[in-house]
Amino acid sequence: GVAQVTVRDALNQALDEELERDERVFLLGEEVAQYDGAYKISRGLWKKYGDKRVIDTPISEMGFAGIAVGAAMAGLRPVCEFMTFNFSMQAIDQVINSAAKTCYMSAGAIPVPIVFRGPNGASAGVAAQHSQCFAAWYGHCPGLKVVSPWSAEDAKGLLKSAIRDDNPVVMLENELLYGVAFELSEQAQSKDFVVPIGKAKIERPGTHITLVAHSRPVGHCIEAASVLAKEGVECEVINLRTIRPMDIETVEASVVKTNHLVTVEGGWPQFGVGAEICARIMEGPAFNYLDAPAVRCTGADVPMPYAKILEDNCTPQVKDIIFAVKKTLNI
Repeated sequence: GVAQVTVRDALNQALDEELERDERVFLLGEEVAQYDGAYKISRGLWKKYGDKRVIDTPISEMGFAGIAVGAAMAGLRPVCEFMTFNFSMQAIDQVINSAAKTCYMSAGAIPVPIVFRGPNGASAGVAAQHSQCFAAWYGHCPGLKVVSPWSAEDAKGLLKSAIRDDNPVVMLENELLYGVAFELSEQAQSKDFVVPIGKAKIERPGTHITLVAHSRPVGHCIEAASVLAKEGVECEVINLRTIRPMDIETVEASVVKTNHLVTVEGGWPQFGVGAEICARIMEGPAFNYLDAPAVRCTGADVPMPYAKILEDNCTPQVKDIIFAVKKTLNI
């Protein structure tokens, strides 16, 4: 039947199943082996698979990301964990110049089947150097696929798809979701279960306004929708799941139905995921169906402050989403 599974356990299951399924798959990163992972995502895997498959690295992102990219070019299927995506900046040369561009520059002769994964975006009380969302950065680059899960089902299904994909995939997880339990259907508990990359999911159908989000803000949108439903406003909540390639068709179909759009993200406004969605809607067939301008609900345009009250004011809260909806619907 249906099980309650945390995002942490869903990711652990996915890694375990894929390590078992294909001996070319291996995991490397800081603390992933003997310590069971900085966030316990890889709990038990080193004991089960040993040093060849689960590898502790020095604190040297550029080094171990480079080793992983080379391994992928040579036919292995590495999963490279960053302890936070803020520190993938040390290795962004490897991710973009070495991994993302190689298949194109080799005319398809050299695939690079690699997954870069770890926590992305704001956690709690860790200040600016650990709180940035990189969805827009990595989503900007052709040659990468970029996924951003919310629920346990997203996390498990997208990680399995990412590992099986022959392209480099960046998987942006959220530290604050790791301990959150979600319902996992019987289907999603199976070893064959995958979530296709590039397909959004309608988490809540509605008729009055479309809310589009990825990662943790999906939960905030669902909460906001519940509050608004009591006031007679029915929100359609779309969980983007994938940043690149972006499923704009699902968003368009929803906007055609609701005639209103609010995008929600934890990242910064300038050149953000919401900015891209708004531009694509503007350029496409759904624009004629909009009854009001599309509105972005984003993080504040500042480096993340350390103080809790300031942090709360810098990330979109349920009240901010409700405010954006009411503004858009003119109520």
